[in-house]
Amino acid sequence: MTNLPTDFAYLHGEPNCHAVIRSCPEDFQVIEQLGFEPEGHGEHVFLYIRKRGENTDWVARQLANFAQISPREVSYAGKKDRHAVTEQWFCAKFPIKRNLNWKLFGGDSIEVLQTVRHQRKLRLGTLKGNQFRLRLRQVSNMDELKARVSLIKESGVPNYFGEQRFGHAFGNLEKGIALLKGELQERQRNKKGMYISAVRSWLFNQLLSQRISQDLWGSVLDGDAMMISGSQSCFVEESSSDELNARLSAGNINLTGPLWGRGDMMSVGAAEEWERTQLCRWFELCELLETLSLKQERRALRLQPRNLTLESINDHECWITFDLTSGAFATSVLRELCTTSMPE
Repeated sequence: MTNLPTDFAYLHGEPNCHAVIRSCPEDFQVIEQLGFEPEGHGEHVFLYIRKRGENTDWVARQLANFAQISPREVSYAGKKDRHAVTEQWFCAKFPIKRNLNWKLFGGDSIEVLQTVRHQRKLRLGTLKGNQFRLRLRQVSNMDELKARVSLIKESGVPNYFGEQRFGHAFGNLEKGIALLKGELQERQRNKKGMYISAVRSWLFNQLLSQRISQDLWGSVLDGDAMMISGSQSCFVEESSSDELNARLSAGNINLTGPLWGRGDMMSVGAAEEWERTQLCRWFELCELLETLSLKQERRALRLQPRNLTLESINDHECWITFDLTSGAFATSVLRELCTTSMPE
């Protein structure tokens, strides 16, 4: 691995609690929330599928083989964890006059729960969010875990990109840096995008981590770019104020950080200067990202899980349930609750 820092700051310090996760796929459950109702007619078939222990891309390829169509004609709104039981929508472009018993697709690990037609293709990112239900086993300190749940309900968690984005041992990040420097060639467009995205995500995590470490998480800097909660709408105020800080504390707005690319930064003044200072160590990576077609974007620094609950099973086991918006990572919530390990 390239000699880059990969530890990110905790909001309330490292948890004094440990738990075992993913003892079996049923311990990690995800239900996709599409956010709209398919229209019931059109050349695209939407399939609501439950999968167990299967990769999203693999299921998409199997679906294309089943329907005897090109893999390019199959899409989904978001990738889901492999080592889990997940329910999500897939989309297949399929002639209206052709009939196919979609219920026959699948097997022991795949089940088609619903099919409905729609006029438009299901595109990546077009979903409202996901509901998570996680079983924690061998919890070392249930009181600490419950206290952490209360803290997160009040303050949210850092909106870090999760470990999935970076790959095993941060391999995606390493390959992304090699791509940018011309030391690696990658012909597959999806892999190239994944590696470059890992670099942008890592830079965002670095800046967010510094905001926490420097005790700037809960206050507005002059010139900060802020995002209205529940939307992607951003605005900038050249001067901070008591009113802005009150809205930030209440969760009505969130601070944002840059997803690096070409163009001017949205932050101005002191906030822009602070962000540039934090990223100056990685100036070369920022410059290389600017040579691509990616534009400057903003991402909220705070993630506010909805409907967060802890349901005790016994003194050392529980279910954690919460809803997240699209693009957020359950692992970013989990890391603030407890340290975790997989069963041996």
